[in-house]
Amino acid sequence: MERERIRQAVTADVLAVRAVTDAAYHPYIERIGVVPQPMEADHAANVAGGKVFVTGEPVVGLVVLEAFADHLFLDSIAVHPDAHGSGVGRRLLRFVDARARALGLSEVRLYTNAMMRENQQIYPKYGYEVVERRVDGPYDRVHYRKRLL
Repeated sequence: MERERIRQAVTADVLAVRAVTDAAYHPYIERIGVVPQPMEADHAANVAGGKVFVTGEPVVGLVVLEAFADHLFLDSIAVHPDAHGSGVGRRLLRFVDARARALGLSEVRLYTNAMMRENQQIYPKYGYEVVERRVDGPYDRVHYRKRLL
């Protein structure tokens, strides 16, 4: 089914990537007191760099990934609020694991703002463990990792 396919984003997706990211992260602005970093990302550069993968026609979810020598970094995951509860996030997280394995990497890392309490309930359910909590500038972040077998 086309809605479930995850593909690398192309230039024509940049506006949708921005719109989904903004819709997903906007509710957190008031809670954390700053604009979440994914909303300020250079979406065009990330798409051009091959870091963004999207799902849905129109796009309803995405991940921004960066490969390092020893891990895959999940820089951002965003699901449009209209698609919450439909399994998009779960499929994207499974895709991240598969992508890491395809790249020969045995670990996925990510962080989330400490005030995004919902995420702290979700990530452990998918095998992520807390590594540390650290303040980076205006962001209070909880860092996670998942070791892939």
